[in-house]
Amino acid sequence: MIIKHRDKFNAEYNEGAYQKVLDSFDETYKYRPTFHVCETPVFLPKDLKEKLVRACDEISQTILRPDFKELSQGAVLSGQTVPNETDHTTFLQMDFGICPDGNGGFKPQLIEAQGFPSLYFFQHALAKRYRKFYNIDDNLDHFFGDIDEAKYVEKLKNCIVGDCEPKHVILLEIEPEKQNTAIDFLVCKRILGVPYVCVSDLICEGKDVFYKDENGEKIQVKRIFNRVIFDELLQRDDLKREFYFTEEHNVEWVGHPHWFFRISKHTLPLLKSEFVPESHFLNELEELPADLENWVLKPLYSFAGSGVMLNLNQHDLGMIKDPENYILQRKVTYAPVVKTLDVDAKLEVRMLMLWERGTPKPVIVTNLCRLSKGAMIGVKFNKDKTWVGGSVGFFER
Repeated sequence: MIIKHRDKFNAEYNEGAYQKVLDSFDETYKYRPTFHVCETPVFLPKDLKEKLVRACDEISQTILRPDFKELSQGAVLSGQTVPNETDHTTFLQMDFGICPDGNGGFKPQLIEAQGFPSLYFFQHALAKRYRKFYNIDDNLDHFFGDIDEAKYVEKLKNCIVGDCEPKHVILLEIEPEKQNTAIDFLVCKRILGVPYVCVSDLICEGKDVFYKDENGEKIQVKRIFNRVIFDELLQRDDLKREFYFTEEHNVEWVGHPHWFFRISKHTLPLLKSEFVPESHFLNELEELPADLENWVLKPLYSFAGSGVMLNLNQHDLGMIKDPENYILQRKVTYAPVVKTLDVDAKLEVRMLMLWERGTPKPVIVTNLCRLSKGAMIGVKFNKDKTWVGGSVGFFER
């Protein structure tokens, strides 16, 4: 979007440099990302950066409200209450579609907020590789504020490891090696020394929790960096396990599971900002909008875009038996803002934030960008396309 950087990158682009970006993951981690890493980073101007920062600040005001837990209590599903909830989320992300502002410029529009860890480790690793193998201007940065690599790693360590030895902290997932985000776990292990463990491999002795390390030694778990999504876990009744989230354990949660539900689509109707499209709980609408073609239906408890309905009619909405589990959100129009070698791409920017214990609010640390040439952001809408998928935004300082 910064024309001089975009034109320069496109003119200099060669497939060999892109392959070096991918190959370097193989060389360092003996693993290549299973999702499509975009061929290009994104170059974002200072005015858009300022709008994104302001949007995050305005939206965070709702999450900072002293009654936010009360407002979001309905998001915590019955029967899935996890003990030892933290005072606030540790991880906070906000996804913004980049849309026309009506005056020839662009504005961010919130698609979703998440109280769940994103690819904090992979994004930094990818940004370093883009910078190494592409000619990225020194005046562009993927960090925010006064953060540099050392401060970024320090913040992640403070949030996740805290005052524990890394071996007593685990990244918890369901069959982590098989997850599409496995590359993030590998980078996390290298940077922080935190092992990734499958939920089925945990050993429970009373309230104490253990895992076996690579040498077969039983190690007590004191902190859990949670990457398990309940929706996926509930579908895996084939997993034999001793550890159940709803039981009391002698562990600290880093990213307590409740915040996945509290800060989610369930939050959208609570938010009022020029950067947030109008949203309503479906069951609270006395009558449906007359212009349903301009709205999108989103299930509250789904992940990665599953169940989203774009082309609505009154008949389909009338057939929904649990309207309390859906929201209607006014559609936004993504602008094709990223010039590629064929069709220009739409852009979504995820602002990655951390909320350290003892600090008054979350701070923006880095970002994740996703490019799309399909009807929606996501893999299934971009099959067989290039210059799409996961990327990093480099912002003007």
